[in-house]
Amino acid sequence: MIVVTGATGNIGRPLTQALADAGAQVTAVSRRPGPVPDGVRHVAADLTDPASLEPALAGAKALFLLLSGDLHAADADSAAVIERAAASGVRRVVLLSTLGVVTRPFGRTRIAMRELEDTLQASGLDWVILRPGGFASNAQWWAESVRTQRVVAAPFGDVAVPILDPADIAEVAAAALLEDRHIGGVYALTGPDPISPRRQVEVIASALGEPVRFHELTREEAKAAMTQAMPPELADDTLDILGSPNASELEISPDVERVLGRPPRTFADWVSRNIAMFR
Repeated sequence: MIVVTGATGNIGRPLTQALADAGAQVTAVSRRPGPVPDGVRHVAADLTDPASLEPALAGAKALFLLLSGDLHAADADSAAVIERAAASGVRRVVLLSTLGVVTRPFGRTRIAMRELEDTLQASGLDWVILRPGGFASNAQWWAESVRTQRVVAAPFGDVAVPILDPADIAEVAAAALLEDRHIGGVYALTGPDPISPRRQVEVIASALGEPVRFHELTREEAKAAMTQAMPPELADDTLDILGSPNASELEISPDVERVLGRPPRTFADWVSRNIAMFR
């Protein structure tokens, strides 16, 4: 049995479906109930309380570990999740890390994630580490303004980075959970080409068949909006990456194609599957 944390999100949802389609027994874990494929069990758990995972881990042999905001909680003990998994008999953990542990290794959250990678590698478990870059699905934050005003407001309109379709992360994770050849692998995951916010808006407009205006925000305007949902330190960190990507953050990784045998999906592919949210 395979346990998928974050199972109702952009990565966990298609991953759960892929595993179910492959015939695996799957337990989907999230804080709140959500739709899961037929035959998949759902367990509500909070990763800031590793003991709450025990019902999900009973009988499990593999775990997909997606911590996201849980890693940043003041009382988070992420290593305890790995310890709990090992004690429950889990033999393989696929960890969703971040490319930032390599490209910008000194930020607080990336130091914590690198420490978690080290904990996993020293755990005695079979492990695979996935390090994705930016997500194409971040464009969903523009959906309301596109629907209501046909406008997108964002900073750094012409700075392009190789953002990644979460569906590709899910497919790579499924392979890592099901195929022994990936054990001990560390995979950098990116999209196929750099694409700027302005160009992303053009792709959305083309899919809609209607013009969508791009309004470029200053860094200060963007930070003011972002700090409504995240700490100022994290907002500054994110804006540094978006506005001044370093050479490593512009590199196109071959790892998606290495694992899946095909190139990564494009931003247009993501838009075509999700265009309804922009209509």
